[in-house]
Amino acid sequence: MDRLRPAGRALKHRNYRLFFFGQGMSLVGTWTQRVALAWLVYRLTGSELMLGAVGFASQIFTFLLAPFAGVLADRTARRTLLVATQTLAMVQAFLLAGLTLGGVIQPWQILVLSGLLGVINGFDIPIRQSFVVEMLGSREELPNAIAMNSFLVNGARLIGPSLAGFLVAGFGEGVCFLLNGATFLAVIAALLKMRIFEAHHPARHHHPLHNLHEGLVYTFGFAPIRAILLLLATVSLLGVSYTTLMPVFARDILHGGPRMLGLLMAAVGIGAIGGTLFLATRKSVRGLGRVMAAASAFFGAALIAFGFSRNLWLSLALLAAAGFGMMIQFAASNSLLQTLADDDKRGRVMSFYVMAFMGMGPFGALLGGWLARQFGAPTAVMIGGAGCVLGAAVFATRLPLLGKLVHPIYIRLGIVPQPSEEGDEPGVLSPWETRM
Repeated sequence: MDRLRPAGRALKHRNYRLFFFGQGMSLVGTWTQRVALAWLVYRLTGSELMLGAVGFASQIFTFLLAPFAGVLADRTARRTLLVATQTLAMVQAFLLAGLTLGGVIQPWQILVLSGLLGVINGFDIPIRQSFVVEMLGSREELPNAIAMNSFLVNGARLIGPSLAGFLVAGFGEGVCFLLNGATFLAVIAALLKMRIFEAHHPARHHHPLHNLHEGLVYTFGFAPIRAILLLLATVSLLGVSYTTLMPVFARDILHGGPRMLGLLMAAVGIGAIGGTLFLATRKSVRGLGRVMAAASAFFGAALIAFGFSRNLWLSLALLAAAGFGMMIQFAASNSLLQTLADDDKRGRVMSFYVMAFMGMGPFGALLGGWLARQFGAPTAVMIGGAGCVLGAAVFATRLPLLGKLVHPIYIRLGIVPQPSEEGDEPGVLSPWETRM
């Protein structure tokens, strides 16, 4: 219990409390819609490739627009931008609900509306990621706030899919979309109630294309940030596509229905919640390099084993393990990037995080759908898992060099003491190494 006590310390900030509870309600609706939409697509078409196409349409614009969203986040009041994106996402959900409840929904309409949501998310997600520091007012509680955000996402992943399975089986997919639209009101209200003092935006003094180039050079010119993003992109491209194929496992491999799909997705959420609690109780970002490498390898190994499973309970356990590893990897990457990034470039750095995290999703969805069509869904998932293990191994070999590059930044931020205070020579202690 003593270890769990500091897990929610970011909630002492009023703005963050408003965000936490408003966003929590909205995310339940988001996961409900996501699962119901996957089931609707597979019910209408019976095509694994169509599942991949919808995943591609919903995420490709996130990949294309995220860098420009990062520039916008460093030039404009972020809360104003978030109110706009959340309102547009609410409209998209209501349109989807109206077409489905009216009985006129067609696959092409799903593709168009998924693309629209992708455009909205392409701006919303980088802005929301870089807004966390403004809600807190300082970096001190940043790692805890990021872990708490991940707890929100995965708590919703636990509740939303189960709720979607119940609602789809009893009332149809349209009710899920209607519920999602209504939940956006909570997060919009929370944003409007925050007391935010607009920060100075030096990026406004330059042309947006100059800002974009500056962010690109800054992000990929520093080896630790570049390495984090490359590992994240590898895991997102090769591993996360397994979620696209969950309807296939629910119906064809495990011989269930929408409630089975809800159970499978909820198992991922349970594991991911365990991962976020693990990170929330950590008091520092020190040691997250090794944690990231281990979590990526663990995630990949769980996917390989899941591909072999034909038993429901074993599959649920393996998906929980996959969720645990996946969320630790993603949240640890987020914490490290936001810690290392300069304040005036955080929006642009986080836009590349979104490109690696979600932007690889559409390509992974298409790749996973194609592999499933050629070799079957289990083999497709196993191939992705093997790629994650390989990426983790490559990243692990670079940790000693990356630690030396990060150490001076950690000293400047006060994360590690000055070398003289430890009695060591500079560079001896790698901040990437776990100290148990």
